[in-house]
Amino acid sequence: MRPLGLPPVDGGAMLVPRPRRPREAPGLIGGEAMRPLRNVFVSLALATAFAMSLPAAAFAADPIKIGFSMSLTGGFASAGKPALVAMQIWEEDTNAKGGLIGRPVKLIYYDDQSNPGNVPGIYTKLLDIDKVDLVVGPYGTVMTAPAMPIVMDHKMTIVSLVALALNDKFKYPKYFAMISLSSDPTREFSQGIFDVAMKQTPRPQTIAIAAADQEFSKGNADGARKNAEAAGLKIVYDKTYPPSTTDFSPIVRAVQATNPDIFYIASYPPDSVGMLRAVSEVGFKPKLLGGSMAGLQAANIKMQLGPLMNGVVTFENWLPVQSMMFPGVMDVMKKYQARAKAEGIDPLGYFLGPPAYAYLQVLGDSVTAAKGLDQDKIAEHLRTATFHTVWGDIKFGADGNWSKPRMLQVQHRNIKSNDLGEFMNPDNVVILDPPAMKTGDLVYPYANALK
Repeated sequence: MRPLGLPPVDGGAMLVPRPRRPREAPGLIGGEAMRPLRNVFVSLALATAFAMSLPAAAFAADPIKIGFSMSLTGGFASAGKPALVAMQIWEEDTNAKGGLIGRPVKLIYYDDQSNPGNVPGIYTKLLDIDKVDLVVGPYGTVMTAPAMPIVMDHKMTIVSLVALALNDKFKYPKYFAMISLSSDPTREFSQGIFDVAMKQTPRPQTIAIAAADQEFSKGNADGARKNAEAAGLKIVYDKTYPPSTTDFSPIVRAVQATNPDIFYIASYPPDSVGMLRAVSEVGFKPKLLGGSMAGLQAANIKMQLGPLMNGVVTFENWLPVQSMMFPGVMDVMKKYQARAKAEGIDPLGYFLGPPAYAYLQVLGDSVTAAKGLDQDKIAEHLRTATFHTVWGDIKFGADGNWSKPRMLQVQHRNIKSNDLGEFMNPDNVVILDPPAMKTGDLVYPYANALK
């Protein structure tokens, strides 16, 4: 922020304009000659007093640098680019309020091109060359996992963005997950789908599970398998497919041959689209279709699929319903949606707008509470505090996950076109679980939702 139009110098330090030196009259000495000089001293004193009254952030020579990679191109860009805009809104909001601990904040980021192999080099550069003060994770599990060894080696605190069960592997005490899951995240991710499914009449008896051979999807498949076994479902198909797969018809036909009641898909954005197109082309109609299908939360992908979304049950992070009107969230969403068209990104921002803002919000609050950038103190505050964010109240557990899960499971219905308005209608995207946020019942079987 530039107070009263004064130009920034060295990251916001303010330069006070120098008063003009008064012209001396020739031959004058004593009191008359000294009068203009006294005016100079008075002007300088007033200018100094004014400068000292400016916000502390205006003087900060060095901003607090927050480093991360983000998928701005490639298969995950449909999520990465909206996340970045929400993060930039947090950056602007924070600096408008004076920054953190008297210093402005600055996001330092690089495009990881949706390629996990690029991530270690980016985080090494951020920490060893850019000398960032703080780090947060990229989008998703598969992109965050390769950052962890670098972050851990530098003993940095990290907050991840919708990464699933990463700390089951790393067990890093300074890791915190901005995903609405708790101590058993892989099971909790799909628990709501199974809770809803097993209340139907007739009850489903069999399930097929297809998952991308990547960490997020394999973790979700593991959780779905446990939930299926606990529900007494017979697993008739359980296979992974390569992330490079583009033709999903053979997979769908193989699943169809087993005649499952539930077809659970654990996928990333490109294959979520491919799977639903293949299901439609093959004419496969299990009693329940859905799963942990990343990408279906993005408005651009919803519009691309249109009526193919009907009947599909999957997860969401946030919807504009009364139970999710957390303080400040609509202000963030209005700012996001106002710039989404010009940025060419998801016009709604429901999926990553609130979480991407909130994961910087909890980090920023912890820096303030720690009164500095000591990584251990920041981690301790993250571990013990309750945060009031635009994504609701959040408290982390001992493992870095949330203390209580709150994953939304939704079903799409009555979609008649590819128009954005179809997905803004609350009657067309219904929350099935958790019960406290439920807005409707499951249309079952899946074929009924296609009518």
